[in-house]
Amino acid sequence: MSEEPTRQVCEACKPGSPTVTEAEKSSYLPQIPAWHITSYKGVDHLERIFSFKNFADALAFTNRVGALAEQEQHHPALLTEWGKVKVSWWTHAINGLHKNDLIMAAKTDQLYSS
Repeated sequence: MSEEPTRQVCEACKPGSPTVTEAEKSSYLPQIPAWHITSYKGVDHLERIFSFKNFADALAFTNRVGALAEQEQHHPALLTEWGKVKVSWWTHAINGLHKNDLIMAAKTDQLYSS
């Protein structure tokens, strides 16, 4: 990967777009170490749980992730609970992980850190 993922933008993804390669995973995943790949019904998802001191902070983060998703036109599953938010990135159009998901995970980490 030549550019830091937080400086990249999501590319339009449609059915038939390629899923991430092992080389892309090897390049991106060390930059987002708190994320893990899980499989739901055979579809890989990139997930992380973020911790907060209360519900209001968790909800504010959820809204910030939502605004980022709208900006990039790439949307996650978000589960907001008291003190935590679970974020799951995957690409519906290809039923799996796309480079966009790795980029958005890095950008989500950046939101959490700021």
